[in-house]
Amino acid sequence: MSTKQLFSVAIDGPCGAGKSTIARALARQAGALYLDTGAMYRAVGLAALRQDIPLSNEAAVTRLCDELQVDVRYEAGEQHIYLGDEDVSEQIRAPEISAAASRVSAYPGVRRRLVDMQRAIGRGCSIVMDGRDIGTKVLPDATLKIYLLADPAVRARRRYLELQQKGLPDTYEMVYQALLARDHDDMTRAASPLARAEDAIELDTTHLNLEESVSRALELLSHRLEGRI
Repeated sequence: MSTKQLFSVAIDGPCGAGKSTIARALARQAGALYLDTGAMYRAVGLAALRQDIPLSNEAAVTRLCDELQVDVRYEAGEQHIYLGDEDVSEQIRAPEISAAASRVSAYPGVRRRLVDMQRAIGRGCSIVMDGRDIGTKVLPDATLKIYLLADPAVRARRRYLELQQKGLPDTYEMVYQALLARDHDDMTRAASPLARAEDAIELDTTHLNLEESVSRALELLSHRLEGRI
């Protein structure tokens, strides 16, 4: 698929629904830039843990975020997250960083700075962003909004297999419980909780493989650009 019309796609949903993988593939096939916004919050969480800043200390975490140099760079077509000059794209995928990201993303000051960065990246280009408040807060006027979901057990299994491939020792039960806790934190936080935008199209990936999920998302985008939905 290729189009000269600029567009934006907001993909939201809970942990493990396939947001990043589907968004990345959709952007590639649609000729757009891809931005994994969750990786930016993970970078802040990683920095807080490294500096022994209590995640419960909102003022300290917000100060840290204001001082951090968080960069999004694209190398060989892939997004990389940098803290200063260090590429932390692999380090931010650890389970403890996922939990830390959920904590720091609850703070309005952190969200304000990163949302400003995300909007700046998306200006003047076609872009696909995924996260938990893209359609509701970051890109409220997105061309297309998709809300991904899947059964929690299926989401946990996907995440478990991903961690196994990376050689991490987490058990399925550990991953499943962490996922449920992340869902609760994301949906109940005061600042920009995970929620489906009113005009988002729901896409359940429970019984879809990656190819089928991307195909469905691409079809939705094509129909929207053609004015068919």
